[in-house]
Amino acid sequence: SELEFTCMHRDLSYNNFTSANFELCQETKGAIPANCPKYVSSVNINCGGAQVTSSERILYSDDLDLSGAATSKKYNENWAFSNTGHFLDSKEEKTYIQQSTVKLSMTADSELYQTARVSPISLTYYGLCLENGTYTVSLHFAEIMFTDDDTYSSLGRRIFDVYIQGKLELKDFNIANAAGGVGKNVTRTISTSVSNNSLEIRFYWAGKGTTAIPYKSVYGPLISAVSVTRVGNDSTNHTDGRSIATGVVIGIVFSAIVLVILIVLGLRIQFRKRNSLAKELKHLNLQMGLFTMRQIKVATNNLDISNKIGEGGFGPVYKGVLSDGTIIAVKMLSSKSKQGNREFINEIGLISALQHPCLVKLYGCCVEGDQLFLVYEYMENNSLAHALFKNGESCLQLDWPTRYKICVGIARGLAFLHEESRLKVVHRDIKATNVLLDKDLNPKISDFGLAKLDDEDNTHISTRIAGTYGYMAPEYAMHGYLTDKADVYSFGVVALEIVTGKSNTIPRPKQEALHNLLDWAQLLKEKGNLMELVDRRLGSNFNEDEVMKMIKVALLCTNATSNLRPTMSSVLSMLEGKTVIPELISDQSETMDDMKLEALRQYYSQMEENEKSETHTNHSTSIDGKWTASSSSAADLYPVHIDSSYWEKR
Repeated sequence: SELEFTCMHRDLSYNNFTSANFELCQETKGAIPANCPKYVSSVNINCGGAQVTSSERILYSDDLDLSGAATSKKYNENWAFSNTGHFLDSKEEKTYIQQSTVKLSMTADSELYQTARVSPISLTYYGLCLENGTYTVSLHFAEIMFTDDDTYSSLGRRIFDVYIQGKLELKDFNIANAAGGVGKNVTRTISTSVSNNSLEIRFYWAGKGTTAIPYKSVYGPLISAVSVTRVGNDSTNHTDGRSIATGVVIGIVFSAIVLVILIVLGLRIQFRKRNSLAKELKHLNLQMGLFTMRQIKVATNNLDISNKIGEGGFGPVYKGVLSDGTIIAVKMLSSKSKQGNREFINEIGLISALQHPCLVKLYGCCVEGDQLFLVYEYMENNSLAHALFKNGESCLQLDWPTRYKICVGIARGLAFLHEESRLKVVHRDIKATNVLLDKDLNPKISDFGLAKLDDEDNTHISTRIAGTYGYMAPEYAMHGYLTDKADVYSFGVVALEIVTGKSNTIPRPKQEALHNLLDWAQLLKEKGNLMELVDRRLGSNFNEDEVMKMIKVALLCTNATSNLRPTMSSVLSMLEGKTVIPELISDQSETMDDMKLEALRQYYSQMEENEKSETHTNHSTSIDGKWTASSSSAADLYPVHIDSSYWEKR
């Protein structure tokens, strides 16, 4: 009939028909009608692959149709599939069936995982002409499009949902995480009921995960094989009349079996979590040492509280001494940490591959059971934030030559990350707390938990937003649009903090205006009075030419338009006097308000008075607080003890 043709050959998923005939289309279960000469109790499909017989002598039918977007395909009387959506950046039909690009680690039934069917939005398999009853649905997965090495291809994340009979069974499912790595198989077994002789299994991408790693059009659900088998011999098929009592008894027995299976799976998952990190570390081929738990305890006197030097984003940080006398900082991953195993692995993988005088040195790590530690070189003078913003007699007094040296060192480290290293890296969380100072006050960039590899073939990376507000570039903070120019923007903010001695992230009550260094600098630029930015603690002991050079570079770096910001190699060249700094163009779109400028002057003057008052009070009472992380998942290796209530919450 005409209605049947419409249902068979049109993608109805983006419509909301209201005509009477649409209900009839809905009843065909995804627009795939079925006439049933006989009823079956099992369906087995090798998704995207040829017919194959498994080690358990189960015959999996082939699934080789290359049809792409808006496809409904009935293979035989017992199963069909439909595919909704198309990859916007790929018009090739073969995109919907993928061959493995990695070495598979399973020995049995590897043929089932060599190929897979993928979809950009929604992929649905239908079991047709099934006997009614209780079924076990086995979904076979293996991630075959990412790698497990330390290259860019290893950073991809595939996340999707699975619905069976319209019920959400797997939410935010990540194949690689569930299997313990790529190229490894994992099976999810789910119980469901068939009451109208049909079964629907739907894989749905909800917009999570990466979309362009290792290349474009790599996202959406992926399935290697589907196996559907009826439980028991109860025959509650298409005819009615079987006793309810039999179904109840079988239901109870089956529920008990499922409960036992879930308990066993839970124990296996717990065990797998404890060992997955160690396996991932072995595959990274790290150029660093592996410490034992005994070495960590000896170095830190059994993690004695007296050796604790602060609390970071991972967890507590301890000072320790190795048997050869080397002083170390031990960064522990707490079970309550905002950072997870992925950030832990990311930081280890990146820092171990990056060696530069302006990057903090990672000696090694310790992974034993659920105990995770990073071992770094110890930095005697804490962080740049500690030196610039801490009040009291114990704080460092950074003179101008030291400040300029620090700024140049940060630029040199970022230029290495962006342009000179083998792996091009975007740090994503450049801020004063993530710049550490050694005994000679040389700067070293730290905390690579949020870092991303920068693919030279792509203009940008679209990614989950993470970092510290006040330092994030506008295009990244608002849209997740990440390039190395995001680090350039953050550097510009840090450079202004070095000049002014003030933080750009001081929170203000809701009823007050939000003041920041960039507002102040822009207003002073328009008024031609940029020297007013200089930290008053320096007095007149500074090089005016260098001050103007640093401020102008900072303003270039914090341009709201990312492609107008200089590269870090250009920034370094300008700071070292090898390149002329371009003239700053006045922003005519911004109304210069004398009242606003005066308000900012009063605000920063009041801040200085408050700091002096707090210094006097703290010196009298000698109360210590804690420096904690300001980022959602990155923190200073060396949190400081400070007296301001603000830093308690930072």
